[in-house]
Amino acid sequence: MPTASWNGAVIAEASDEQVQIVENNVYFPMSAVKQDYLQPSATETKCPWKGTANYFSLLVDGQTNRDAVWTYRAPFDAARQIAGHVAFWKGVTVQR
Repeated sequence: MPTASWNGAVIAEASDEQVQIVENNVYFPMSAVKQDYLQPSATETKCPWKGTANYFSLLVDGQTNRDAVWTYRAPFDAARQIAGHVAFWKGVTVQR
């Protein structure tokens, strides 16, 4: 079962069937993410084939990991399978 962990906490957990793999990143459905750990961020980046990425920071046990989570809220058609999903980086451990 794929998981995403940081600072001793499991942030997301989903079945293999629920995740999407794109560019070697594991995208978890938002419903599999523990929302209490997420803090919205104003950061945005653009991908020429996926669209605009929006970010969240993680807050776990008083520690913040800024912009460690991203999502494509309205991905382009080529990436429509990751709509409603998030991916992790910046030290977040993802186990497949």
